Amino acid sequence: MNPVIEKIEVMLVDVPTVRPHKLSMATMHHQTLVLLRIDSNDGVSGWGEATTIGGLAYGGESPESIKINIDTYIAPLLTGRDASRIAQLMALIRSTVQDNRFAKCAIETALYDAQAQRLGVPLSELFGGRLRDSVPVAWTLASGDTGRDIAEAEKMLDLRRHNIFKLKIGLRSVREDVAHVAAIKRALGDRASVRVDVNQAWSETEAMLGMALLAQAGVDLAEQPIAAKNHDGMRHLRAKSSIPLMADEALHGAVDAMALARRHAVDVFAVKITQSGGLSGAKQVAAIAEAAHIDLYGGTMLEGAIGTIASAQLFAGFSTLAWGTELFGPLLLTEEILQTPLVYKDFCLQLPATPGLGIALDQDRLNFLRRDKKAASVFALS
Repeated sequence: MNPVIEKIEVMLVDVPTVRPHKLSMATMHHQTLVLLRIDSNDGVSGWGEATTIGGLAYGGESPESIKINIDTYIAPLLTGRDASRIAQLMALIRSTVQDNRFAKCAIETALYDAQAQRLGVPLSELFGGRLRDSVPVAWTLASGDTGRDIAEAEKMLDLRRHNIFKLKIGLRSVREDVAHVAAIKRALGDRASVRVDVNQAWSETEAMLGMALLAQAGVDLAEQPIAAKNHDGMRHLRAKSSIPLMADEALHGAVDAMALARRHAVDVFAVKITQSGGLSGAKQVAAIAEAAHIDLYGGTMLEGAIGTIASAQLFAGFSTLAWGTELFGPLLLTEEILQTPLVYKDFCLQLPATPGLGIALDQDRLNFLRRDKKAASVFALS
């Protein structure tokens, strides 16, 4: 008999970060992981993640809205249906639920995780197999303090954990930000790749100046310096810049990928499974990039272990991954939710070879960190 979905559970898990993480739109002191488990009547459980950044500061979905929308609309739609008919289930969701890309990603990931477990293969095998067993991982320097960021980068190099560094800028003036970046690049020299993410903070005119100054500073890549919807502005920047330009917030799935490719607006796509609405959507984005001769970078929403390894399983099968990945999310968190942590070594994330996502959750630790369990504990004590 085919497996039937019995239960879909969404949990919010609040975890402090190892240090403040400053973006142009918010400063993070903790991350709220949105984790999802789908249980079927064959005893197989699949996990997915729908973590976002900064509540509603980054986008239209928040941890709380993701949970309530899955609980109210998506879970009742899927309960009792065949868990192995993933394409059919996702088509049903798309026909019934508008937008909610992060929520859809969590559902699809959990369904594929469970199906790969049933088949006894890594999740990557359901998307054509992997070309690599590890993926390069960048580390984001986002304290805002130049000396602290240099010390942090030096430590990562010594540990052989990261030799790619992305700097979050956009809170200060263009010249102040570039001076900060230039100092870090001078300190690291040729030992590391230094890149920037402006998170849409600059106007077009600021970006024209910023890109020129960043090129002089030796920066390798600039991510989303201007508004996501300003495709023509990005095309103008790309035409005048000597450093590659990467789309991130501008890239919400295949439709955006096609629009950017047609305009020749960027050099690189930051592919995110959540932004793409799921693993299948992210694979479509990668296919468009390959056809348009656009380079790929494996992006992150600072997910925990589930979203991180799900992304890695997909990215490992991309035909090219010229700019590596940014799958460092679990390393930013102070708490571990896996029985065996993900393996980061030699500047890469290692992929497990076991079935499904290849991870096992630490249920006791997860229960301790869950927001609803904490609330119940506080209520009981009071």
